[in-house]
Order: sequence, then structure tokens, then C-alpha cells
Amino acid sequence: MTREPTESTTTGTDEDVREDAASGNGRPNAAEPDFLGMSRQECVEILRLMILSRRFEEKTAEVYQMGKIGGFCHLYIGQEAVAAGAITPLRDDDYVITAYRDHAQALVRGMSPESVMAELYGRVDGCSKGLGGSMHVFGRSLNFMGGHGIVGSHLPLAAGVGYAIRYRDGDQVCLCFFGDSVVNIGSFHESLNMAARWQLPVIFLLENNAYGMGTEITRVAAVDELVHRGRAFAGLHSEAVDGMDVLAVRQATEEAIERARTDKTPSFIEARCYRYMGHSMADPSHGTYRTRDEVEQWRSDDPILQFRQALIDAGRLEEEEYEEMDRKAIEQAEAAADFADQSPLPDPSTMYDTIYSDAYPHDIDRRDAWREELS
Repeated sequence: MTREPTESTTTGTDEDVREDAASGNGRPNAAEPDFLGMSRQECVEILRLMILSRRFEEKTAEVYQMGKIGGFCHLYIGQEAVAAGAITPLRDDDYVITAYRDHAQALVRGMSPESVMAELYGRVDGCSKGLGGSMHVFGRSLNFMGGHGIVGSHLPLAAGVGYAIRYRDGDQVCLCFFGDSVVNIGSFHESLNMAARWQLPVIFLLENNAYGMGTEITRVAAVDELVHRGRAFAGLHSEAVDGMDVLAVRQATEEAIERARTDKTPSFIEARCYRYMGHSMADPSHGTYRTRDEVEQWRSDDPILQFRQALIDAGRLEEEEYEEMDRKAIEQAEAAADFADQSPLPDPSTMYDTIYSDAYPHDIDRRDAWREELS
């Protein structure tokens, strides 16, 4: 897979596409040299969040291989520009919902590394009290509506959040992350159709990292560009951006937020990015489905190093500052792992506490009686 130019389109006719291209709104050259009006402090904070996400995920890979994390675990290394660029423009009362590659989004949204790592360990101090694990990071106080393990299952939930916002006459938005495999299943089309028809303030953000597990998206999608999937829905703004460029992602998201707040127009953004690790820790390297040369080609355009250099060139960052941020991020990741190690495991008696809205009608011995019969 090689990198291709991105485009910005509005849904509807080919004339719409041509007009948009003629207006100079195309990607990835949309990011202005003034860093989109952000202050030096705002830029440095975005870089810090990207570094923290990378170092946290690297530590996660280490402790997973040590057997401290069980179950599935999907790393975000290489895609940091998408989470940092899209989440940082949100307000505190906006909503974020995502799929199972959810650690970085939680950190960027403001969740502590300790609570996320403890959740990966399955410990009581985790954000979901150790009951969710890697794929179900959740933070209600941050309006972080969770990672979801079933492919595409959360897009209807995002539409529901958008409906609730309109029902309550609010001006929040819901940002929904998902992978490229989702564009081929029913919930994608149903959710975008409903959002477009009812004008729901939802930003559907496709993280196109080129592969659904080990299958290249071009083998299974009957369109040349995934961004065109959004053109089927009148009233839905669709565009593609360079997902390795944090400023490009940030600008596209800022514009989508403004449309959602002012006229409830939903958006579909395809962020073309790449994961440096495998689909999950069961596929930790480049895998048999892609070459080492391909992975190294994408690594040469690392989103963190790209943004770091842009800030240095603009006089907004010193090399020593970057090194200090990196050192602190490593320390935070180590501290998070130490915290998770010390956190206790959940009491088995709490297993059913979050399944039913009211108390379970029978005691723990009766509900697990079938286990006794099998033993």
C-alpha cells in the first residue's frame, strides 16, 4: 500500500467535487503555516499527547508479552495524529465513542494512564473497574462512551447520542472513530443514512489504516476511494485527509465541529493512516500480509516526528523540550504499569453487579449452580 493524495468533497454531484477542489479546500495541503491559529502552548500540548500515547502503547506491548494483560489487545502506534488532531478541538461536554483500538483516544480525552493501564490489567482501579479490559475502556465523566469490541456496533450508538443531543436541544457533537472494515457492513450505511436524514451532530471518523485484520481494504471494498461512500447521503459532508498529519486532521475536525454545532450537519471524514504494529498483539509485527518495506516506508513519515520537526522549524519547540516531554511520557507509562501491578483484582462476587439495572433476583450460589453440575 502506498500513500495517495487525499481529497475534500461535499456529497451530491461531481460538480460539488470540482467546486470544492477549485476552492482550494483539498487535503493534505489545507493546514496553514500559522498552525490553524493555535498558540505555541496548544501545539506543544498536542505533541505531548501524541508522545504519551506512543510510549503508553509501547509499554502496553511489553507487559502484554510478560503475561500481565490477558485477552485481545490492539495497539495504536502510528495513528496518533488522528486521535490527537480530532479530539483536542472538542469541548468537555462533547462525546467520543470508538472501536476496540481505544487506548490512545482515552488518553487524549483526558483519562489518566493509571486508570487505562489498570483496566488493561483487569484490576479494580481501572476505568471500568477491571471488568472491561483493553477493548472496553470507558469514562462517563469525560463523555468517553467507550471502546466497543463488535465491529461497527457503536455507529448506531453514535447516531443515538446525536439524536439525544437534538432531542435535548443541545449544541454538543459526537465524534465516532471506526476502522475501514466498518464501511462494508450494514450499520455503517444505516447510521450515516439516519444521521444525514435527521441532521444529527455526529462526526463519523474513519481511520483507514489500509487493513481489516490481515485483509487489504482494496480487496473487499467495491469503491476506489472509501470517502465516496459518504456521497450516497445528501446532507452529509464527506472528505478525506492525511491521517499522518495532525494539523490536517485537526482542521478537518474543527470544520466538522462547526457544521455540527451551527446547523447539525453530520460529517464523514476518512483519515488515511497506518498502524506500525499488527492488527493485535496476536499479530505483533508486520504480518505475512504486508511487506517490511511497506511498513518502513510509512514509518519514515512518523506523525510524531513530522509534527515535532514542524514545531522546531517554526521556532515553537526546542529539541531539549521534546526530549524532556519524551522522558516524562516514558516515566508516566512506567508509573501506570507499576500502579496496575499494585491494584487488586476484582472480587468474583461483583461479576454480575453491572449486568442488571437492579439487584439480581438470586444469590451467587444459585446463579452459578450449573458450574457445580459440570465440575
